[in-house]
Amino acid sequence: MTLEYNKGSLSACTSILVGKKASIGGSTMIGRNEDAKTSWPKHFVVHPYEEFEESQKYVSKENGFEMKLPKKRFKYTATPEWTDKEGLFEEDGFNEFGVAMSATESAYSNQRVLGVDPLVENGIGEEAMVTVVLPYVKTARQGVERLGQIIEKHGTSETNGVLFSDQNEVWYFENGSGHNWVAQRIPDDSYAVVANQLAIQDIDFNDPDNFLYKKDIQGFVNDYNLNPYPNSFNFRKIFGTHDMSDAIYSTPRVWWGQQEFSGKTDESPESQDLDFIKKADRLLSVDDVQNYLSSHFQGTEFDPLNKGENNHRYRPISLAKTQESHVLQIRPDLKPEIACVQWLSMGVSAQSVYVPFYMGIEDTPEEYQIGGLPYDSKSAYWTYKLAGVLLDGHYQQFGAMFEEKQKEINITLRKMLRDYDIQALAQEDEDLPRFLTAASYKMSKTALDAYKELTAKLITDSTDFSPLNFKTDMNL
Repeated sequence: MTLEYNKGSLSACTSILVGKKASIGGSTMIGRNEDAKTSWPKHFVVHPYEEFEESQKYVSKENGFEMKLPKKRFKYTATPEWTDKEGLFEEDGFNEFGVAMSATESAYSNQRVLGVDPLVENGIGEEAMVTVVLPYVKTARQGVERLGQIIEKHGTSETNGVLFSDQNEVWYFENGSGHNWVAQRIPDDSYAVVANQLAIQDIDFNDPDNFLYKKDIQGFVNDYNLNPYPNSFNFRKIFGTHDMSDAIYSTPRVWWGQQEFSGKTDESPESQDLDFIKKADRLLSVDDVQNYLSSHFQGTEFDPLNKGENNHRYRPISLAKTQESHVLQIRPDLKPEIACVQWLSMGVSAQSVYVPFYMGIEDTPEEYQIGGLPYDSKSAYWTYKLAGVLLDGHYQQFGAMFEEKQKEINITLRKMLRDYDIQALAQEDEDLPRFLTAASYKMSKTALDAYKELTAKLITDSTDFSPLNFKTDMNL
């Protein structure tokens, strides 16, 4: 995903990963903002389990990448684009085994490594990754291995980071060139935030439980003299970039997350040496993860909503080009259908709410399956987007009211989810999918109806701010 920022084209998206012992209640969590265009709707769908008579073939409409797929495709959820004209971009979801995947965190490789292992024009890219990986794996580790095998065989057209999780493990995958990749398991007691840079640092080649990689990556680096620090194997320093675009565009978002979760330090927002893996100063909740993905340097001089010379110095985490934001939470000691919750925020996360959907749903609400260009009042994407557009011109007047309404909706959704959790545990297996579908529909409708009420209030109250307004003498 790209957007214009100062010089040329820069990648978008921000990600967060949380291990099970770093969270309240023992959940694993991965989340990401999908950023591309200010008006580019997303849908939310369920692909049912299918077994085909013959192996299937995937062909990308974006760049021609193609590969054979297995005959069995497991059920999975996804958030594709409103049109497949330029590709699917399914981006995030769960499969029926409780594996979560989010793809991708766009990044950059340096010219030194690309000179010897260039990106492959028709290799796999973000557009295809969820579609050809998620429905064919049973664990997060298998997801890493499958994606790695595809990149080794077909190459990749982009430098990317990909998030995987299941009930026990959280993994972050990165490719640093056309065919070379590594992945690191996030320690159970730790978290990581990533923002458009190669993030993985020192690789321990003697620790297969926590590191996976292309088998000959050490030989590749040595053969071409690519390692500027030969006493270690730091993936970021060998394959990544370290220029001013990183310091201004990417590292401030990592700095912000680490300052929020691990305590204030004297580190600079522009530091090129921030750690990849961190421990928080408290147990992190789903609220913490969602608040991070909805943040924009609040309380600092870098907040775009403030006035001042530094209010647009750094690229915020939540911004107008966010299409959707998601948090994939997997709770412990529950069957996957109930344990896995796909929190989905359509449009700009700072101006939307995260609606919980159980993995066990059979279908998604109609509002999440429609909506394109131009505006469609029936679409979930456009319902949330419209409220933000109406707020944008009058943050000073309506910001506090808007945030209070978001808080009310969030409280309601959390209570509903807790109540449905209890009811779900009492359901027979054959009744559970229907129950979880109905429950998710009700939570979705509650949030959509509340946002329609909020939009009506914004429209009504905004009429007094017209530049054609004039204080009229009521006696005339």
